[in-house]
Amino acid sequence: MRTLILLLFATLFLFGCTHTPERALNALEADNASIAGYGEIRAYRYSPRNEVLASHRDWMVKTHPNDKNILMISGGGASGAFGVGVLAGWSATNTRPRFDVVTGVSTGALIAPYAFLGSAYDKTLVHLFTSGVAQELVAINGPFGVLGSSLLKPEPLKKHVERSITPTILNQIAAEHRNGRRLLVLTTNLDTQRGVIWNMGAIAASGNPDALKLFRDVIVASASVPGVFPPVMIQATSNGRQFQELHSDGGSTSQILTPPLLVENALFSKTPVQQKVNLYVIVNNALIPEFNVTPNRTVPSLGRAYATFLKSQAQSELTALYNHARRTGANFNLASIDVQIPYSMLNPLDRNYMQAVYRLGYEQTTSGALWKDTPIFPLKLLQPVSQ
Repeated sequence: MRTLILLLFATLFLFGCTHTPERALNALEADNASIAGYGEIRAYRYSPRNEVLASHRDWMVKTHPNDKNILMISGGGASGAFGVGVLAGWSATNTRPRFDVVTGVSTGALIAPYAFLGSAYDKTLVHLFTSGVAQELVAINGPFGVLGSSLLKPEPLKKHVERSITPTILNQIAAEHRNGRRLLVLTTNLDTQRGVIWNMGAIAASGNPDALKLFRDVIVASASVPGVFPPVMIQATSNGRQFQELHSDGGSTSQILTPPLLVENALFSKTPVQQKVNLYVIVNNALIPEFNVTPNRTVPSLGRAYATFLKSQAQSELTALYNHARRTGANFNLASIDVQIPYSMLNPLDRNYMQAVYRLGYEQTTSGALWKDTPIFPLKLLQPVSQ
């Protein structure tokens, strides 16, 4: 979520100065909306437990009754290259598990489908996050972009996802879903101010002719930082009437998508075989305090405050997940960027930075120094390391 924060806040003074045509939609319709032709493919975060269990039974993990492995990949913009390095290094050590559940938020949503399908796609991820092709996403939306829906043009991100999520990828995800594994992605419904969990495998396996488009739209929405990339319109239905919902970056509601109650119900249910549940969290960001002399001006102050809020949000979510793991007996494993690597807001998808955090993730994984079993957040300031 470090992407273009300064540019984003530079537009705040224009908020409310422009007007776009409103969509005809009321709160009751929004609350009861569904995606026609797909069944129960999504759920709101924090939905009542009984409601979710009753209406989303096909979300349950149905893999073998042995140990369960859950991978959660956070947002982080260019820092997503760290998570790619972790996955590649994990494969190199021949210790990477086959995940029963993979979840992704924002940049993590771009990585999650490949992480779900396994080590065979490591080279694809490495190319996407270290070769410099990510620079193609930075296309300024003209001098008046701040007056429209976004600072950057949406086409590069859409084309990136279209190239990445092919019919072959969709079919492979559908097959794994039928085998009982689950791939989940988080978006934020801007109309309802709720996080929406999408069962991506169920979309892929739906047989709906528009499944590929919806799958891609959800990925693009989850990765669309508000104001930087435009929100994504997703067609929904309520009481027989169709309308469009506005979905954006999942990181607006949570940096980490923890498995919903329904999945947990399956994972921690009693079985004839004693299960171990292994939680792996890749935070594509620094949880340490990062020193920076902040200019005493409006935009830098706002950008710095927002970045600090996101860091604090991730720390709180990790603490809650750790406490949950202790209560349930699950194994907690955390990976994050624990050194300060120079980063420029003026070049948010800098190839050198992405390669540096990739190497960090890869080397820490292969050396065995990556995973932490407690969410400890150091207070001591560190000096930036060279790339």
